Amino acid sequence: MTQAPNPKRRNELSHQAILNATIALLEEEGYAHMSIEAIARRAGVSKKTIYRWWTSKAEVVMEAYTAYSAREILIPDTGAVQTDLERLFAQLFTVLTTTPAGTAMAGIMSEAQSDPQLAQNFFNNFIANRQAIVLEILERGVERGELRSDCDLQCVIDTLYGAMWYRLMLKHRPLTAAFAKTLIQQAIAGIE
Repeated sequence: MTQAPNPKRRNELSHQAILNATIALLEEEGYAHMSIEAIARRAGVSKKTIYRWWTSKAEVVMEAYTAYSAREILIPDTGAVQTDLERLFAQLFTVLTTTPAGTAMAGIMSEAQSDPQLAQNFFNNFIANRQAIVLEILERGVERGELRSDCDLQCVIDTLYGAMWYRLMLKHRPLTAAFAKTLIQQAIAGIE
């Protein structure tokens, strides 16, 4: 007896073509102007294929950007928590302001406000990973005695990322390396 094909199983070539097309369209058109139809056309697949694997444009973009950013952002380990965090956030800010990532993340965050499933997926598949990176850096700082052992590391993480998201979403002030340095210095001063 033959087994029916699994509709969720991905053809790796098509999968990669879709992710590549998504990144290319983000760069050319931005998040708001791109569509599933355009991704399908660019990737040489049907819309049905995309909708079989993802539920929305935001889901496709999230996966494409997660794969893209994993190649772009290095996790520093200089032996100093402040330097590690400054470098990490300077990298993040550069990616968010010089690539389509910033508008993509703002678009996903916007859509996540009215889509609880997307919000949960965004947290599980993107935010949690980024938080784990900062937690690792902070824990190294605690182990080396650079930070107080009684500080609430999750609160520190929320403070750092909260400032980043605030500037990214409202665009009232820039995300710069200078801001990364100031943000980290002020956060560290409160937990040394």
